[in-house]
Amino acid sequence: MKKTTLQLFILVLVLSSQNKVFSQTKTREKININREWKFKLGDYTGAESTAYSDKDWNNINLPHNFSIPYFQSAQWYTGYGWYRKYFEVPLAWKSKRVNIEFEGAFRDAQIFVNGKLVGTHQGGYTGFTFDITDLIKTGSNVLAVRLNNNYNPRLAPRNGDHNFTGGIYRDVYLVVTNPVFVTWYGTCVTTPNLSKESGTVNIKTEVRNENTVSKSYNLKTDIVDPSGKIVTSVVTSQTIAPKSTFDFNQTTPVIQNPKLWHPEHPFMYKAISTIFDGKTVLDKFETPFGFRWVEWTADKGFLLNGEHYYFKGANAHQDHAGWASAVTNAALKRDIQMIKDCGMDFIRGSHYPHDPSYSDACDSLGVLLWEENDFWGSGGNQRETDNWYSGAGAYPMNKEDQPFFDASVKSDLKEMIRIHRNHPSIIVWSMCNEPFFTGGGTIERVRSFLKELTQLTHELDPSRVVGIGGCQRGDIDKIGDVAGYNGDGARLFMNPSIPNVVTEYGSTIAKRPGKYIPGWGDLQKEKYPWRSGEAIWCAFDYGTRAGDFGLMGMVDYFRMPKNQWYWYRNEYKHIAPPEAAVEGTPTRLKLESDKKNIAGTNGTDDAFLIVSVLDKEGKQLSNSPDVTLQIVSGPGEFPTGRSITFSNASDIYIRDGKASIEFRSYFGGRTVIKATSVGLQSDLITIETKGLPRYVEGVSPKVADRPYVRYTAPKLITDNTAVNIAFQKPTRAGSEADGKTANRANDKDAQTFWLSSLNETEKWWQIDLENIYTVSEVRILFPTTESGSYKIELSKDDQKWESLAVQSDSKGEDRNRKHNITSKTAGRFLRITFTGTEKPASINEVEVYGKPVN
Repeated sequence: MKKTTLQLFILVLVLSSQNKVFSQTKTREKININREWKFKLGDYTGAESTAYSDKDWNNINLPHNFSIPYFQSAQWYTGYGWYRKYFEVPLAWKSKRVNIEFEGAFRDAQIFVNGKLVGTHQGGYTGFTFDITDLIKTGSNVLAVRLNNNYNPRLAPRNGDHNFTGGIYRDVYLVVTNPVFVTWYGTCVTTPNLSKESGTVNIKTEVRNENTVSKSYNLKTDIVDPSGKIVTSVVTSQTIAPKSTFDFNQTTPVIQNPKLWHPEHPFMYKAISTIFDGKTVLDKFETPFGFRWVEWTADKGFLLNGEHYYFKGANAHQDHAGWASAVTNAALKRDIQMIKDCGMDFIRGSHYPHDPSYSDACDSLGVLLWEENDFWGSGGNQRETDNWYSGAGAYPMNKEDQPFFDASVKSDLKEMIRIHRNHPSIIVWSMCNEPFFTGGGTIERVRSFLKELTQLTHELDPSRVVGIGGCQRGDIDKIGDVAGYNGDGARLFMNPSIPNVVTEYGSTIAKRPGKYIPGWGDLQKEKYPWRSGEAIWCAFDYGTRAGDFGLMGMVDYFRMPKNQWYWYRNEYKHIAPPEAAVEGTPTRLKLESDKKNIAGTNGTDDAFLIVSVLDKEGKQLSNSPDVTLQIVSGPGEFPTGRSITFSNASDIYIRDGKASIEFRSYFGGRTVIKATSVGLQSDLITIETKGLPRYVEGVSPKVADRPYVRYTAPKLITDNTAVNIAFQKPTRAGSEADGKTANRANDKDAQTFWLSSLNETEKWWQIDLENIYTVSEVRILFPTTESGSYKIELSKDDQKWESLAVQSDSKGEDRNRKHNITSKTAGRFLRITFTGTEKPASINEVEVYGKPVN
């Protein structure tokens, strides 16, 4: 065959595989459609139409984010984006039902098929599905999605220390079934009456009959053990009315000696649900699950499978360098593996439901998961706002918004539980994070709303407990079944007579490599028998409008460990940290990948690349020159396109002699990637992507360059000078008299106060402002008109302090002292230190005003 003929043949194969969905003779097909979408930022009239011209739109693949490439900037694009996807429907689907499933789209979506509105979904962290059978046709079809990430005071979350970038950032599938089928996440598997010796399985299964006649169907459920052997089965017959759903409720015979799920041996079973019409199989649906039981106690802590188990873990956000929230399933699994590799066994999914693959990975890797809904607040204005950057209260102050917000939170809660309920790794449903950060006198409504959510959760899933995450303020810790205390709650709520866990401790801000420290913060080193476990804030750096607050991870934004991660690995797994990199004479680069092969072209897998600076002996150096990774040949992309440059002068940084990035490909073929730096020997690496379509050099489309420019929002951060940024923030003191703890000096109650111990020589009171601020004013209310001598200082790291004001011993006309601060000093921690007195120090109230620094 001549060369030109061969090229033409390959081209025909490539083109024929694009934009098509091939049907096979199966009872159920779940077809990933992440490849080959059209996208454009903005809002466009008529873009849902099949006749609309999208020739000038960007060619993209899923998962996708409005802000790619995104590298932790404090501001991001807010507005609309449109997606369009062409797909083929074969004749074989004529008698089938076709549903489209989205795993996540942030956050207000309208779905169209062939110009017709299919449905809408609000809420960015849970999946949704629509039946599109009546709107598709044999041949070419058009799917269009109008999406926005606009701030909406009626949707959860209203506020939070994170980024809220938009996009179809999780996987999308077409699901093709017969007219009788198991519904979307339609099984609920529990293991009642479980012991180490025996157990049963209860399976509730929703079966939909889309036919026009009633008929009797059999549902057979097989329980398959970790080796693939069927250990028991149960069969039920039921007549199902047309266009209706029936809920089967089956319980298996006793299973002897089930293999129990545990972080040290995460055994997974499967429930395989098969629907029969006589002898004809209509549908087959698999549900992974595990045998395990948990108990949360107020006095003995957490028990797993009847034995005490103190868990240690971390909070984790979902976004990654460059890709923002549009992360592959493989990358999410790497995150969980990194937490496991440092010796931890628990993750708090902060502060929203995570990807379905996240729960899958926690199951398979053996990591306990605190699954959390997106009812979320953080310190700041605590007032109504019209954008993401001002920071509203957790609960709406405007009464007309409240019913809509309530419905939003409950809808997200229901979807979270339905999607994730069969995972043995999930040990609690958390309602919130720090919802006490709420304004306009809404805290009472927050309390009653949390009670409603707790009751609803018990109804939706009686098998799990309800957690109240971030409950150290506002008298909300005993509303649910388990209290999750953040920050200084670790020491304020000692033996609180309710099952409890420290859901956040530490909060160490550091750039890689950082200090070799645990960063305990307010967490006591003693492991109390009544405490269930602990989670550091946090596992990974993340994007946030709060600037340097995104640098609190044990691992940086590019997924390179800091020294803190190595400290925990050494402490928990007894693996010594690597030799510290030192300054030297760089000679060459070394480029490595975590894998040689990417499994498939659908955006669920990727490769993690690390480039290192070495001397002539091959020793790792700390020198960090600019380094570029370039795709020399073959398919694939970085978040910036076909190349990416790391520089200390950029948000795309190289530090301590190393840089890293995630690489993905939507074509099969061999990719050659080259690492270069001026004056250094370059290095090459080859990665093979498996699957179709195959990449043909010069024929297949290449990824366009996406130069990184830090985004500046049209609306900048609202002036915070009129907001008391000290209210309810974490506090500490040199000492505390009984019942007169430090947090009583920033609770907006002039009658309560902090009091130092009688004989304590160090008399100081300190607050963590939970962001970096330039402080403009400090107001202090004392118990008497005599304040004594004191100084006010500010620090970024709780180590190095700079003076803001000094007060000599004086007697004022009233109990108030007001300090106007003219310096531009920025910091996170504010401390008031009393000097030259033997009397106990005391403060009724402290107010701090200032502007955040980004």
